Order: sequence, then C-alpha cells, then structure tokens
Amino acid sequence: MNGFKFLALAAVAGIFLAAAAPKAQAQVAVEVGVAPDCPYGYYDYAPYNCVPDGYYGSEWFNGGVFVGVGPWFHGSNDFQGKVDNSFDPQHGYNGMLPKVGEKASAQRRAPEKFKGNETRDGRGHTAGEKK
Repeated sequence: MNGFKFLALAAVAGIFLAAAAPKAQAQVAVEVGVAPDCPYGYYDYAPYNCVPDGYYGSEWFNGGVFVGVGPWFHGSNDFQGKVDNSFDPQHGYNGMLPKVGEKASAQRRAPEKFKGNETRDGRGHTAGEKK
C-alpha cells in the first residue's frame, strides 16, 4: 500500500508541475524581401533566377508587369497560366538567362506565337498537382 500512495502522490505532483509550466509563445517570421527585377519574370523556385523570354505566356503579365511567382505571387487563388518548361533548367535548359535589372528586348516575342507546354499556378504547382 505504501508503494501505491507514493505513486499517487508522485502523479499528483507531476500534474501540478505540468500545469504550472510557462506556456511557450510560437513566433514565426517570414521575410520575403523584394521580388527580383527580371525583364521576363523569374522561376517559381529558389534561387528565383530570371527566366528567358518565352518561358511565360501573356496571362502572367498585367500591363507589361509580371504578376510574380513563389512568395511574391499576387494573382488570384485559382490563377493558372501557361509556361514553356523547355526554358527551365530543371527540364534541361542551359541557354542564356537575363540578369536581374536587365530590360526587356526590343524584339520581344509576339504573345500570339507563345507555345506553352505546362500549366502552372504561380506557387510552384503544375495543373493537376496536389497543393
């Protein structure tokens, strides 16, 4: 019986100690910073390199300004736009990429000639992919 009393007393003491423990406040800070200044937009994955002309279709631009992707995306939640992923290094592209701060070429491709081969949502997901 002595063992049972000791165990019961230890359990009660444990409950009081746990109830008196200070609550930790969770704090999460995400600093996004400024979106890269790229003439034709930037990839939707880090390190957010500038994409070549022809990667994004015209629906990714509003008044000539890129709507953004990744943490800087400011389109609607149901937005979907075409990309040509043959211009993506993750799909084998190893050609020239514009540098941050460069301006768009005067000979910009005509939007009606764009041939996208993948639909993306601006947050790094392809159409049909689970979010």
